[in-house]
Amino acid sequence: MPLKPARILRTSPYRPVLTHSTLRRLLPGFTVSSLGDGMAVVAVSWLAIEIAPAAERALWVALAVTAHTLSGAVGAVLLGPLLRHRSPARLVACDALLRAAALGAIPVCHVLGTLSVELYVVLLAASSVLHSWGRAGIHTLLARLLPEHDHLAGNAVLSGIGSLSTVFGPPLAGALILWGGAATVIAVDAATFLVLAATFLFGVPHEDAPAPGEGGSRSAGFAVIRRAPALLGLLALSFAFFCLFGPVYVALPLYASNGPGAPAAVLAAFYTAFGVGAVLGSVLTGYLGRLPIRPAMTGIVVAFGLCMLPAGLGAPTAVGVAGFAAAGLLWPPYASLSTTLFQRSAPPDLLPQTLAASTAVQLLAVPLGTALGGPLVAGLGARGTLLASAVSIAVLGLLAAGAVRAGRKRGT
Repeated sequence: MPLKPARILRTSPYRPVLTHSTLRRLLPGFTVSSLGDGMAVVAVSWLAIEIAPAAERALWVALAVTAHTLSGAVGAVLLGPLLRHRSPARLVACDALLRAAALGAIPVCHVLGTLSVELYVVLLAASSVLHSWGRAGIHTLLARLLPEHDHLAGNAVLSGIGSLSTVFGPPLAGALILWGGAATVIAVDAATFLVLAATFLFGVPHEDAPAPGEGGSRSAGFAVIRRAPALLGLLALSFAFFCLFGPVYVALPLYASNGPGAPAAVLAAFYTAFGVGAVLGSVLTGYLGRLPIRPAMTGIVVAFGLCMLPAGLGAPTAVGVAGFAAAGLLWPPYASLSTTLFQRSAPPDLLPQTLAASTAVQLLAVPLGTALGGPLVAGLGARGTLLASAVSIAVLGLLAAGAVRAGRKRGT
């Protein structure tokens, strides 16, 4: 007998998240900001292509994407004592206001004719200084508002919103690029962060600052991770995974620009397909609560690498896009399971620092991999770089799965 829609809604793992009084006020602002980020995925690299010297495009695309994330890792390490008294909502708001200011300066300079590619990279770096703390604030607030058994569903909702942004953001960015250039897209992204800041400043009840203590140390979050083998192993896997995926951010725009048809539209198609798969993956994630986290995540890494192979092997564009859609299906479960393990394992009073430390390591991994993208594309070409990334990720997953299995046999 088929389930009635009303019963499906009542039994959905997402119902407690979507009906929570505070989260209902926050999710719309988070959605608007995520859409801006989805547009920026295309715009950041495309503006670098527009303003960089033709012979140095690969280098400047790599630097632009790297700068957009690397400074967040530095901020996570250096700004702990300054931000430890901030509530999770204030951490999100501070990050959003800085992003709005720095990103907003890019289109202003572009209109005034003063935007060099060097200044562009500096402004991208400035925009992300507080990114680790902003992400930590969102997930810490989620962990405080929801009971533990709803954490995975809550993380999946946030991941799902991000996935939807990669579906609608890139094609919207492509249209805006054709109309007003990539700088216009970045201006819109800056405006969405103002919305996010207002949402978290006025939509969350007042929270007391955490009491001084171990949380004031710059290394408090890293100390928590070092003392927990499961967290340390997971963070090592995530670092390697994201580092090996980093070259794709450089190779894919150049791969699309060298192909037939409208290059911006082709690039948008890859990101949109990834987003469509991620939306479906986000819906499924909430039902995965009974899976053992570490074996599930190693299997996801193996499958992710295999899904990227078609583009690297030179398959027709449609097949490569389909592979990215399948990879997108796997991304939300990986991200949500990872965050859930941290929320369950870290001491509540040190959760913001622990999540910020985890985010810092992950943010460091992406630009390191992206920085390698320039030399790899120069040596292997765009398609060869995509192939090397896909194979390396699959091998990483197999090695990690073997390590997890060996640890279980030793009883750890």
